[in-house]
Amino acid sequence: MDSFDAGAGGILRQPKAVWATAGASVVAFMGIGLVDPILPSIAQGLRATPSQVSLLFTSYFLITAVAMLLTGFVSSRIGGRRTLLVGLAFVVVFAGLAGTSGSVGQLVGFRAGWGLGNALFVSTALAVIVGAAAGGSAAAILLYESALGLGMACGPLLGALLGNASWRYPFFGTATLMAIGFLCIAVFLKEQPKPARKTSILDPIKALGHGGLASAAVSAFFYNYTFFTVLAFTPFVLNMTPYRSGAVFFAWGLLLAVFSVIVAPRMQKRFGSLKVLGGSLVLLAVDVLVLGYGDHTTAVVCTILSGAFIGVNNTVYTELALGVSDAPRPVASAGYNFVRWFAAAAAPYFAPKIEEWTDIHVPFVVAAVTAVLGAVVVLIRRRALTHEAEELQPRHATEDGVGVFAN
Repeated sequence: MDSFDAGAGGILRQPKAVWATAGASVVAFMGIGLVDPILPSIAQGLRATPSQVSLLFTSYFLITAVAMLLTGFVSSRIGGRRTLLVGLAFVVVFAGLAGTSGSVGQLVGFRAGWGLGNALFVSTALAVIVGAAAGGSAAAILLYESALGLGMACGPLLGALLGNASWRYPFFGTATLMAIGFLCIAVFLKEQPKPARKTSILDPIKALGHGGLASAAVSAFFYNYTFFTVLAFTPFVLNMTPYRSGAVFFAWGLLLAVFSVIVAPRMQKRFGSLKVLGGSLVLLAVDVLVLGYGDHTTAVVCTILSGAFIGVNNTVYTELALGVSDAPRPVASAGYNFVRWFAAAAAPYFAPKIEEWTDIHVPFVVAAVTAVLGAVVVLIRRRALTHEAEELQPRHATEDGVGVFAN
C-alpha cells in the first residue's frame, strides 16, 4: 500500500457500480452481528439454551465455509453480477423465512441457507470491487474493509432497534434491505468480464498448497475462533437489554471500522504488516482474558476495545490472503476463507459448551490461547509471509525490518 491518503482519496471517487456493491456489502455484513443483541431474546422466545441459540452462528458459518469452494466455480461460469444477484436472492428469501421460525431448529436451518447466499455474495463482492474500483487494489481493499466495519457496527444497532419490539423484526428488516441491494446492483452494475479460465471446485484447495497462503489461513483460523467467541458468546455474559447490548456492539463496530480503515494502514506503513499483526493478536489475547475475569463494567469496556484489535487484524489478513500467493485473487480468497470460516462456525458452539463443562471464565481463556496461537503461526511461518509483508513495508525499512514477528 503506497499510502493511506492515496487510498482514502481513491475510496471517494468510485463508479456507481462500486458504491452499489459496497452498499449491499454493508447490509451483508450487518447480517453477521444482527442477532447479537437479540440472542437472549431469541433463547427466551423459542425456549432454547444459549448453546442451541449459538447454532445460529455455527450453521451460518459452516455453510459459508463449505460454500467458499463453490463461489469461484459459480462466478467463473455465470459471471460476477449474476453470482451477486443469486447470493442476494438467497439472503432475501432465507432472512425472511428466519423471521417466521417457530422453533430454534427452523431458525438454525434458515440461517444455513442465509449463509450460502452470503458466501456467494461476499466473496464475489470483494473480487468485483477490486476489479471495478478506481485507485487500485489498495483503495478497493480499504473500501471493502469500510463496508465490513460499517456493517459490523450497524448490524447490532439495527438488531437492537427492531429486536426490542420482537426478535423476528431484525430478520424481516435485513430481508428488506437486501432486496434494495438486489435492485441497486441489478440497475448499476454491468456484467463483469468472465475469467479466461473457469475455476474448478478444487482450485481453492490447490491454492492452499502455497506456504504463504496456507500460513495466513491457519493463523486466521485461530484468530477467528477468538473473534467469534467475542461476537457470539459475550452477549450472554453481558446479559443486557437489546438496546444496551446493541449500543455496546455498535461502539465495538465503530472501533473496528476506524482501526481497519484508518489506523491499520498507517501502522503497517510504520512498523510492517507482520509485526502489526503479531502484536495486535497478542493484545487481543490480553483483552479477551481481562474480559473473561473482569467485572461487568470491565467486560463492557474490553468488549468494545476488542473491536480495535479485530479491525487491525481484519485488514492485514485480507491483504496477506490476496497478495501472498500467485493464485488469482478470487481463488486465493476462497481457499483462505474456506479455512478460517470453520473457526467462526466452531467458536459459537464450543464457547457455551465449555462454559457448561467448566465455568464462565474458561471460554475466554481458550479464546486468548487461540489468539496467541495465531501470533505464533505468524512468527514461525514469517519467511513464507515475508514476501507480502515486504511489499507493505515503509520505503525506508531495512530488508528484514518487519520486527520480532518477521525476523
